[in-house]
Amino acid sequence: MSNASGSARAAPSDGAVQPSDTHRHTPAQRLQHFLHANPAAVPMIVVAVSAVVFAALLGPKFYSAFTLTLILQQVAITGIVSAGQTLIILTAGIDLSVGAIMVLSSVVMGQFAMHYGVPGFVAVLAGLATGGLCGLVNGLLVARVKLPPFIVTLGTWSIFGAITFIYSGNETVRSQDIDQTAPILHLFGNTFHIGHAVFTYGVILMLVISALLWYALNKTAWGRHVYAVGDDKHAAMLAGIRTGRVLVSVYVVTGLICALAGWALIGRIGSVSPQAGQLENINAITAVVIGGTSLFGGRGSILGTLFGALIVGVFSLGLRLLGTDPQWTQLTVGALIIIAVATDQWIRKASA
Repeated sequence: MSNASGSARAAPSDGAVQPSDTHRHTPAQRLQHFLHANPAAVPMIVVAVSAVVFAALLGPKFYSAFTLTLILQQVAITGIVSAGQTLIILTAGIDLSVGAIMVLSSVVMGQFAMHYGVPGFVAVLAGLATGGLCGLVNGLLVARVKLPPFIVTLGTWSIFGAITFIYSGNETVRSQDIDQTAPILHLFGNTFHIGHAVFTYGVILMLVISALLWYALNKTAWGRHVYAVGDDKHAAMLAGIRTGRVLVSVYVVTGLICALAGWALIGRIGSVSPQAGQLENINAITAVVIGGTSLFGGRGSILGTLFGALIVGVFSLGLRLLGTDPQWTQLTVGALIIIAVATDQWIRKASA
């Protein structure tokens, strides 16, 4: 929807070639239109180039099946959360509460399994319901009460975080207790081997969620409506799209995805901790922005977000293996964010 609105132009009624037509076919204009229609192209190129550079600098130390799959393991949680964040940003919103929803959902799973004595799968369902409910609260406040997404999720980030600490008593559920009572909570931390490559089921979950969201956004009416709302909410309403319902559904789906990330987080760290994942909202936004999704809404892709998370993972591991100070990773990621936003602004001129 946004691609069409960004590239389609009405032909002049007199058939004359307008001045802008000559510029539209310059190499820079062609590149702008290509990148506008393919938002995953830039992060895909950056991943490939950065991987080649680090492989050249580090050799087999970096370019091995074990190291490359280690990157996937490290970005799995961020990749899952940022998939949900992509949906929000595509609608021209932002969700600062995704990390808090993830941790609260994981704590609910742990509390239900350890203290209420329910079966593990029931505890998981309780955690998923918690994530969906948190997303529903955000969605109703944004779509029905008409509050700005930034303000709403800034508030619920604090609220959900406080509820997490109050509900858990700031206590961590130990890995040994989970293994004895509800081993299903460790599901996404389990590993399997393909040759020398080591995968966790959390990586598979990230890839499955990304694939499902890619299909939903590109092959369903709901996905077209998501893009339409982000591109021009007023025009979407005039076209008969129930924008409020679309927004609520986006926030609920994001809440459920964050709850799945909470489940994967338990497997990743081995325990249930209210202290875990406190910066995941920032990590998710970083991956989405570097992945080429426009903060103005209406343009972006799940595939680009996945590449965005991989970019952060490649730079983090590559710089660590080079023995650099961890602050250089932060500096590099910050520079990439600024470059990504500047590139987005340049690409958006193609639709002006």
